Amino acid sequence: MTVTSSDHLALLLARQREAQRQHPVPGEAERRADLLQLRACLLDHREAICDAISADYGYRSPHETRLTEIFPVLQDIEHALTHLRRWMRPRRAEINRLAFGLASNRVLPQPLGVIGVIVPWNFPLNLSLSPLVSILAAGNHAMLKMSEHSRHFARLLVEITRDRFPPEKLLVLEDPGDLGPVFSSLPFDHLLFTGSSATGRKVAAAAAANLCPVTLELGGRSPALVCDDFDPGRAAERIIQAKCLNAGQICVTVDHVYLPRAQVDRFVEAATVAVRKRYGTLASPDYSSLIHDAAYQRLTGLLTDAVERGARVLPLMPAPHHDAATHRLAPHLVIDPPDEAAVMQGEIFGPVLPILPYDHLDDVIARIQRQPRPLAFYPFTRQRERVRHLLEGVMSGGVTVNDAIFHVGQSGLPFGGVGESGMGHYHGRAGFENFSKLRPVFYQSRWAVTRLVQPPYGKAVEAVLQWFRS
Repeated sequence: MTVTSSDHLALLLARQREAQRQHPVPGEAERRADLLQLRACLLDHREAICDAISADYGYRSPHETRLTEIFPVLQDIEHALTHLRRWMRPRRAEINRLAFGLASNRVLPQPLGVIGVIVPWNFPLNLSLSPLVSILAAGNHAMLKMSEHSRHFARLLVEITRDRFPPEKLLVLEDPGDLGPVFSSLPFDHLLFTGSSATGRKVAAAAAANLCPVTLELGGRSPALVCDDFDPGRAAERIIQAKCLNAGQICVTVDHVYLPRAQVDRFVEAATVAVRKRYGTLASPDYSSLIHDAAYQRLTGLLTDAVERGARVLPLMPAPHHDAATHRLAPHLVIDPPDEAAVMQGEIFGPVLPILPYDHLDDVIARIQRQPRPLAFYPFTRQRERVRHLLEGVMSGGVTVNDAIFHVGQSGLPFGGVGESGMGHYHGRAGFENFSKLRPVFYQSRWAVTRLVQPPYGKAVEAVLQWFRS
């Protein structure tokens, strides 16, 4: 749907809110039906989805769209359908027997209401419909604001959801380019934003005016740390596989690699072999374009700056290494860039991978600790005790041990950041609870100890304190 004004947007929210008030707690059957409709949208239109996202990119590998967008959402739906009844069930809670006698406590999951979702361009299907799985499973209504860079896909998503969901339940909004600030200032019952930390701050500030709770899934410079006991060739293959997906345009991809100094050459050799084996050249149909010319210019500028500052820059494909017309850029390694290099100043979000040689592991841990907490951390080691040491020493949103990004695809694991990389979680039960109000319900018993402690208090209060002392 195209929004004509801020008043129009407010009216759309009001209609959803009124529909939610008329039917505030949908039952299990209705929630299952919603999830099945969502699954049908994906299965019936999977080829059109690949084509639309590719059109937005200039070119995006249809295999990557299936692998990173369609399959994970289908998996999330199946996971929710399997566990929904248990998630919805009221839960028994602990009770203080001294204070409340034979009373009982329950925690009752209930829908929050209307959830707003601000969707980024890099995974427009995954990052709109994966949270929607949690939102619908929790019994909510939803409004999705798509990215202005996803116009072909946004138009398609409007069409394929319009026939299966009433607008009072699910509304997909196209963005002409200026809808974000207005959308984030609406009084939703919860707002989910995925994107940059800078924009996340603005979204949180706008939501705060309405006391609207937010889930922020932000970026961050997610490091990989290869220890000296792990084969650098195998680490290179796994890291490169993650880094080349979507041409590096993934919030949880490896931003940079800490590598024992003696293993740098072996890592470079294995990374080069891996890229040429998987893709060959820049024209590979399995390799995606950067989203637009501005991203292409920014990333080529990072490489130029690194060379000028004395870093060794190595393309991992044979020439040509870039194509401005299709905004394609080959994967590049940047060996030992100085801290002041532009490639070390912010999230890269593209197929450029700095390699940072190190001599002492604890120096690396200390360096990571001084940085903002990343969205993900990727330690590579075969030693169980070292894994524990690294997990205790480095805080991040999520972790994959001895590989990269795969924790995100696990429906049973919560996904979310910490500190500057975000707040809140979704996926699986964590998502169901994030978009639910876990209402505490206390059922008072006939014989309650609290009724014995009333004015005039006399010795009753002292007797209770004496019980705690005993």
